[in-house]
Amino acid sequence: MEPIEIGLVVSGGLLVLVILGMRVAFAAATAGMIGLIWIFWAKFGYDPARFGKAMTIAVKTAGQVPHSKISSQALSLIPTFILIGYLAYYAGLTKALFEAAKRWLAWVPGGLAVSTVFATAGFAAVSGASVATSAVFARIAIPEMLKIGYNKQFAAGVVAAGGTLASLIPPSAILVIYAIIVEQDVGKLLLAGFIPGAFSAVIYGALIIGMAVVIKDFGPPVKGFTWKERFVSLPPALPILVVVLTIILFVYNPFGGEAWGTPTEGGAIGAFVVFLMALYRGMRWAQLKDALLETAKLSVMIFTIIWGVLIYVRFLGFAELPAAFSAWITSLTMSPMLILVCILLAYAVLGMFMDAIGMLLLTLPVVYPAVMALNGGEFVSAADSTFGMSGPMCAIWFGILVVKMAEFCLITPPIGLNCFVVAGVRDDLSVQDVFKGVTPFFIADAITIALLVAFPAIVLWLPGQV
Repeated sequence: MEPIEIGLVVSGGLLVLVILGMRVAFAAATAGMIGLIWIFWAKFGYDPARFGKAMTIAVKTAGQVPHSKISSQALSLIPTFILIGYLAYYAGLTKALFEAAKRWLAWVPGGLAVSTVFATAGFAAVSGASVATSAVFARIAIPEMLKIGYNKQFAAGVVAAGGTLASLIPPSAILVIYAIIVEQDVGKLLLAGFIPGAFSAVIYGALIIGMAVVIKDFGPPVKGFTWKERFVSLPPALPILVVVLTIILFVYNPFGGEAWGTPTEGGAIGAFVVFLMALYRGMRWAQLKDALLETAKLSVMIFTIIWGVLIYVRFLGFAELPAAFSAWITSLTMSPMLILVCILLAYAVLGMFMDAIGMLLLTLPVVYPAVMALNGGEFVSAADSTFGMSGPMCAIWFGILVVKMAEFCLITPPIGLNCFVVAGVRDDLSVQDVFKGVTPFFIADAITIALLVAFPAIVLWLPGQV
């Protein structure tokens, strides 16, 4: 068999393993190892006497992946971003943020749900993990919404959908992973996530207000807060703004000139700032221990997925599958924009069966070169490009699109991770309840993605200022 045929067979086997329920990290590593052994043995003409040598070469090739990739400095952002989120929770910043959002926004129709969305967006700005955001607000916001008569399914859906905003709004672990896979500037990608993330929150809020206006007794507004009470609620929530500004200043110097530091340094300093705030607010040793343990668990899970999938990616390179897929995509007579839409729809389907990080890691080595080829190449100028943007800007735009699709996948059945997290935190909710509650947000996400595709400036304006 030719290498590309081996690539197709092994990739099909990988999909079977994932569908059967094997963890993405182990399924990808297994498929990658089998594929490497197969390819090297094929080069030896399937000589039984040389099978052992083929296996030795495959093991050495795969063994180089974990250290060479996981030791990347950019990946150190992931645990620092996750730690920021857990420390902010134990410092009580989440409650302060939710209280401020409630006092300022709860007066609108569906106001408490709208407050939850914007509070999750604010927390997303100091947390790199959607799962952590959903878990935190399932404890804080759902009881408040149930208390004033919200449907429990919808209340759970608001929290699960709001938690997905952490995928786009920096600091975002998924954006960092995307930047490393496609070898693009981490800082610019993080900046690019701000406006689309805020835009997604506004679309969610508009959907909730519209539903509350149309459906009687859907989401009663909460009134009675005085202007004094509103302004009093702001200072406890200001530390969130301090952390966000700290990270931004290290990625992008608004006063011109070079940035003050790297995103990695910004993440580390952000974590230190939140740590000091947590100590000031009385965080105990037990809480610090929990924050560190939760950060370690989530970081290890992400790194395990990364190294497992990268073995499979190394195999794809030997199988020449990414190049073949790019050539096939560019040979199609369809409109490039239509092809892009089909790719995004394929992500929506894949997201029903795979977790977001695993899905991106598995598909980007094949899909990203194809999208770049559609645009005219990695280093094409904006004047010559298909989508009207240069190669690096197209990479940023496509990255935001696929990360938004990853957000979408966090709430799609049957394995929408945020929905399972919310159901796990609340004993009175089943996973089916949460999946029913997030259904309206599919419409909001579809509208957001359509607007980001139609108007790339929403994504590209901020990173274009750097």
